[in-house]
Amino acid sequence: MSLKLYFHPLSSFCQKALIALYENDTPFEPHIVDLSDAKSRAAFRAVWPIGRFPVLRDEPNERTVPESSIIIEYLAQHYPGKTQLVPADAERARQTRLQDRFYDLYVNVPMQKVVTDRLRPQGKNDPHGVEDARTLLHTACDLIEREMAARTWAMGDDFSMADCAAAPALFYANMVTPLGDPYPNAAAYLGRLMDRPSFARAVREAKPYLALVPK
Repeated sequence: MSLKLYFHPLSSFCQKALIALYENDTPFEPHIVDLSDAKSRAAFRAVWPIGRFPVLRDEPNERTVPESSIIIEYLAQHYPGKTQLVPADAERARQTRLQDRFYDLYVNVPMQKVVTDRLRPQGKNDPHGVEDARTLLHTACDLIEREMAARTWAMGDDFSMADCAAAPALFYANMVTPLGDPYPNAAAYLGRLMDRPSFARAVREAKPYLALVPK
């Protein structure tokens, strides 16, 4: 198989790349990286020395493609399918990239700050950083709530790279700060994302690992 994806099913950024692959039924060889296993870590670093996933390896073209957004852009360019994840129109594509970065930086990153702080040893927590992260996450949710009042997907009527970013970000953010009553439009958007077959598949594959997410 020409494409190999190095990832872990629990990772939100890996789920983002998986959604793009599943949207277009793009064939790939999955390689789950177990960071707790020295052999698995070493094998992955031989592919990508930085050691962060997801990473796409295109063997025939001898290309190693890291970072979820770049992976989706690469797939859209070299392995397009029925779902056009990056619009052909330059201005529309720029807006899509902005939404993609929004969900990565202002939903996913602060969500991860809150979650990973729960994994720190006792006495090593960062309450000030967590407070800042929660504030940023709520500000982002306020913006999403307004935007999704009149949209089906992040960019309107068409599913895109921005929705690939939004799905896992909101899925885990909902565990940190339940959307529910404060953000009904954002919650409804998450519901639509959960019903999307590509993300539903990613969630099913993550379920065996969800117990690892600290409460």
